[in-house]
Amino acid sequence: MRARVRNSGFLAATAALLALARPAAAQPDTLRVYGPGGPQGPMQEAADSFARAQGVPVRVVAGPEAQWLERAKLNADLVFGGAEYMLTQFALAHPGLLDERSRVSLYERPAGILVRKGNPKRIRTLADLARPGVRLVDVAGAGQLGLWEDLAGRAGLTAGLQRNVARSVRSSAEAIALWKQDPTLDAWITYESWHYRLRDGTALVRLPEGERLYRGTPIAITARSTQRARAEQFVRFLRSEAGHAIFRRWGWR
Repeated sequence: MRARVRNSGFLAATAALLALARPAAAQPDTLRVYGPGGPQGPMQEAADSFARAQGVPVRVVAGPEAQWLERAKLNADLVFGGAEYMLTQFALAHPGLLDERSRVSLYERPAGILVRKGNPKRIRTLADLARPGVRLVDVAGAGQLGLWEDLAGRAGLTAGLQRNVARSVRSSAEAIALWKQDPTLDAWITYESWHYRLRDGTALVRLPEGERLYRGTPIAITARSTQRARAEQFVRFLRSEAGHAIFRRWGWR
């Protein structure tokens, strides 16, 4: 009887040790995607949709490059840009980080004019931004470098808009902070898509189709990615009709 009890205890202990030694079911590695804040909304929604469908966790880290660059160098699988030139500048500044052969262009987004809720200055056209007393915020970077000048130059309004630039900053994050802090700023020439992120504090003035400018949204797989097949699968989803529908909801075409 005692031998039987001892054997039972031995078997139970052995089973427990085997259970501890047995490897847990493999969990898919997180796909890590980095880029500027502008495309964050649709990129995050697309990442969530892809993760639910494929069972692959996707983490999108977006904002000014300085906030995520060092992490991206260590673990990024994909990097996207807020304009084609942005991803080109990124590749030039960090040679070897991106696999340039994997780069694709996703969708384009139009420039527009963000104004205060209720549009108190009654801004309806680009020419209205050149009126005396209109105060503009300008983002000289973050996909918007030269954006207002390209629009104004075609309409002969460069000097008028330049006179009204009250503040210039380097990033959209800085522009948003200024917009919230300084109610004397009347307008911001940027992408229409920012209105979808700032509905509580902005109204959108759309430019006529013939006056609009569009810029692209590129993405590339990194050379260090250990999940290339999954990264390619995510890019295919972004380029699918389902992915395109997500971007259209956020102001892309």
